[in-house]
Amino acid sequence: MTHLRNHTLAPKRNTFLRYLGREGRIWLLWLAAAIWLWQPVIAQAQPVGIPAIGSASSAELSPQVEAMLGDAIMEEGRRDPTYIDEIYIRQYLTDMGQRLAEAAPVNINQTIRVFAVRDPSINAFALPGGYIGINSGLIATSRTEAELASVLAHEIAHVGQRHVARGMTQSAQTSHAMMAALAGALLAALSGSADLAMGVATFGQAAAIDRQLGFSRQAEQEADRIGFQMLSRAGYDPQGMAKMFQRLMQSSRLNEPPRGSYASTHPLSRQRQSDAENRIANAPRQDTYYSNDDFWFVRAATRVVQARGGMPLQELLQQFDAESQGDRSVEQAAALYGKAFVAFKRKEYADSLQLIEQARTKAENAALDILEIEVLMAQNKSQQALQLAQKAWQRWSDQQALAVVYTEALQAQGQDDEVIRFLQARIDEWPDEPRWYQRIAKSYERVGQPIAARKAMAEYYERVGALPVAIEQLRQARNMSDDFYEQSRLDVEIRDLQDRMEREREMLSRYKN
Repeated sequence: MTHLRNHTLAPKRNTFLRYLGREGRIWLLWLAAAIWLWQPVIAQAQPVGIPAIGSASSAELSPQVEAMLGDAIMEEGRRDPTYIDEIYIRQYLTDMGQRLAEAAPVNINQTIRVFAVRDPSINAFALPGGYIGINSGLIATSRTEAELASVLAHEIAHVGQRHVARGMTQSAQTSHAMMAALAGALLAALSGSADLAMGVATFGQAAAIDRQLGFSRQAEQEADRIGFQMLSRAGYDPQGMAKMFQRLMQSSRLNEPPRGSYASTHPLSRQRQSDAENRIANAPRQDTYYSNDDFWFVRAATRVVQARGGMPLQELLQQFDAESQGDRSVEQAAALYGKAFVAFKRKEYADSLQLIEQARTKAENAALDILEIEVLMAQNKSQQALQLAQKAWQRWSDQQALAVVYTEALQAQGQDDEVIRFLQARIDEWPDEPRWYQRIAKSYERVGQPIAARKAMAEYYERVGALPVAIEQLRQARNMSDDFYEQSRLDVEIRDLQDRMEREREMLSRYKN
């Protein structure tokens, strides 16, 4: 995908993240370990009952601080090499998570945002602030959409009960010291004087600690109960939870659960499986359940990203060959799409296009159009890519990934005025997606609107949590302007961000002291 490369819009990284010395990095990594190591100890001591879990964590760790921490982790996490930066996959997972959260029997009180990481172990993990990570191994292993949804519902239940927040703050002298240190690290990041991400987490650091210990059995049973209700109310087949349990239990019996697997971080038991089966037996059966064909294409794409190359990729291609001869047309199409995706990664563009056409004879899906546009762009056929994107947008206007490649094709054809119009509409529709602002800034710069470009980049940095850099962009915009009224508006925006940073400092100072 096209990235913004205009050096005038890209501030130096040191403006926000100045590197610490070796000792400082070691101290901050210890802090990350303390956060995650302390969580399971607290989980074992939690009282039974949903209200107590929620109120205990709320008393010590405010949702605002938790959100700040989650945003900070994600700011660096998006640069982690295991982060899967495929918007098609991320939108599907987040849409599933939000569908489940809306069906929750309890108030989740947080926006659920789901992302994938490249890790073959079968697991998922919750971060502060409503972020949930899904390992590629879980997506690849799930045999139905309901199975994947069952694990995600379970994780959302943990988020709803604020287990992560409680694990960081429950009453103990060590946790108070940890919170003070954590607040200090966040304060340093707000002032631009520390590389917060080195101290708080990358996904690998967080997962390495998290996989050593898990939640208590009581917490797991609560999450199972709430997750089951979510799954059923959202319209998914509840049998998906039972089937996933059976597979996990069988795997844990036959083999020692590998470190990082679901069984190692979420204690399995015959009681949990029995409870799930009893709930299913007592649940009313439906003739049809909710399903989204995107699951099969997301699963295929994730498997390709996970395999990467070598023998794992060869074995995956053999699996795709077998699946392309299966009984269901949508699964056949997804297998052919997977092969086309591999060919694209290998720059075998003609083969990729041929496989896409074969897949279309089995089933239609936005993923096929998105991939074909990417292939055409890679072949420098931007006019053909644009024609396909315009046609595809009439059918798949709910797909953010299609909007991205559509924008790329427009920019390649020099239609920056149309890019600005198109992305302004996408910003109205999906205001929290950072890349719209990053891409529209490029077109603003190209049509001679440098002030608008920097304002858009300020919006981008604000949404990825880099407030000092957002302020820097607004200051650049102000210095470029000769209009008194525009300067005044920019002064207000700068003060608003500065006030927000100050409020966050004050809030964190209370924890630090």
